[in-house]
Amino acid sequence: MSVDFGLRGKVAVVTGGGSRAPGIGNGRAAAALLAEAGAHVVVVDSAPENMTATEDLIAERGGSCLAVTADVTDPDACADVVRQAWDAFGRVDVLVNNVGVAGPPGTVVDVDLDAWDRCVRLNVSSMVLMSRAAIPRMRLGGGGSIINMSSAVGLTGGHPGVAYPTTKAAVIGLTRTMAAHHGPEAIRVNAIAPGYVYTPMVHSQGVDDDAREQRRLAAPLAVEGTGWDVGDAVLFLAGPRSRWITGVVLPVDAGLTATLGAGSAPSVTSRT
Repeated sequence: MSVDFGLRGKVAVVTGGGSRAPGIGNGRAAAALLAEAGAHVVVVDSAPENMTATEDLIAERGGSCLAVTADVTDPDACADVVRQAWDAFGRVDVLVNNVGVAGPPGTVVDVDLDAWDRCVRLNVSSMVLMSRAAIPRMRLGGGGSIINMSSAVGLTGGHPGVAYPTTKAAVIGLTRTMAAHHGPEAIRVNAIAPGYVYTPMVHSQGVDDDAREQRRLAAPLAVEGTGWDVGDAVLFLAGPRSRWITGVVLPVDAGLTATLGAGSAPSVTSRT
């Protein structure tokens, strides 16, 4: 018997719903699971070719989706994404702010400041802009659910570059503040903090088998996470089964943040 997540007929916008490499990333998994649960999914990515496999996956599962190409660091583009969702489906109920980059290497002394600014725009400002566009539509529908993608290192630190953990910690502060601001409007805002999940982004950044094994063994469960694990958390937080949950940061990390050695395994840092 299939599980009813209370999402049938709802409309979910998932940013970063594509993938730069083959496989199942967090956004692709979330989009597919939301569609399978009966939601109309608006998949957003900066490159249309990144969304093709997501669209195919949703179609295979009998779901409905609209692919929108947009730069979510642009306020006008964010407003247009939400307008297209509204025009196509007549409502906006769920926003998954999943866009993010690993960011540049370096400490505060030597990090490239242009790359720092780009990381902040992508990892934090995009969530502000997409939420700014979506919340008025959610108000018209009587409420909604926003899910922001943070990271275990936003809770623990322990990353070789200053930009990524700083922006992911900022997402946690943003989430809790938004939850307080918009709770009275029946808009819930929560964050997910993935641990060492093996996704196409991780693979494309050159994590080899030895590093992959170190990441797996760093957490108490010693089980490698996938985008599906994060997608399942999104699915729960998106619908009414989590109706009394807001302002929460949910680690999806095999217990990584329960240990003192959360920073001992290799992390991913982009080259740009």
